[in-house]
Amino acid sequence: MTTTAVELLEVVWGRTSTAPTSASQLRVLHILEHHDGVNLRTLTELLASTPPSTSRLCDRLQAAGFVEREASPQDRREVRLRLSSRGRAFLADLRTRRERELRRVLADMPAAERTALLEGLESFCAAAAAQIHGETPDSGSRTA
Repeated sequence: MTTTAVELLEVVWGRTSTAPTSASQLRVLHILEHHDGVNLRTLTELLASTPPSTSRLCDRLQAAGFVEREASPQDRREVRLRLSSRGRAFLADLRTRRERELRRVLADMPAAERTALLEGLESFCAAAAAQIHGETPDSGSRTA
């Protein structure tokens, strides 16, 4: 069931173009959104990539106006990466378009099943957040 759900979600989200970014570039944007000012080395680790590949991804995102690079105040040799206002606007627009597609699917579901899905997703989010933050499900907040 989980495989089917993931595949269907990919199809629904596939209706919304991520152009002009690739899947790898989109992943970088999401990471930068949550790790503002990360350095290239840390971004490389988060991507489980190589420094040259990560640098090229960031070069293309900077050229598109989605990412800004700045020297670290502590060490001018270290470069910090941030989402630009254009990058933030792109992610906000993408989320809006994806949400619209999901709402179309949800509108075709009976109300009771939408409620059950919401309860299940809340539990899923709590468990996933607990794993990500190294907590037990009961020690963290139930909201995500």
